[in-house]
Amino acid sequence: MYEVKVNTKFSAAHRLRYYDGKYENLHGHNWGATVIVEAEELDAMGVGIDFVQLKKKVEAILSKLDYQNINEIPPFDKLNPSAENIARWVFQDLAADINSATVRVKRVEIREMEDCGAAYYED
Repeated sequence: MYEVKVNTKFSAAHRLRYYDGKYENLHGHNWGATVIVEAEELDAMGVGIDFVQLKKKVEAILSKLDYQNINEIPPFDKLNPSAENIARWVFQDLAADINSATVRVKRVEIREMEDCGAAYYED
């Protein structure tokens, strides 16, 4: 089994509903995102999935949030825009696009700051 990993960033604001503290106020982050994809085999070129294409797909998903108030973007207009929920949203959107018999999204991590974040994966 092979793992392919890409990292990217985006900037966006959000407010955490029900937090009962300062993070319930609108605030912004320079978010980080790490995506790990699993490949069972390599293609004729010797890669599991093209890094460049994978990063473009991840950035296309995250571009919906970049320089936005995440609370105004569906599904986060109703769903709390926590790092956990954003990670699951990215995972599911990307998986619907790239999962196949030999390649699948393994894990998505979203970081609000360099040292704080959450990840989503499925067994």
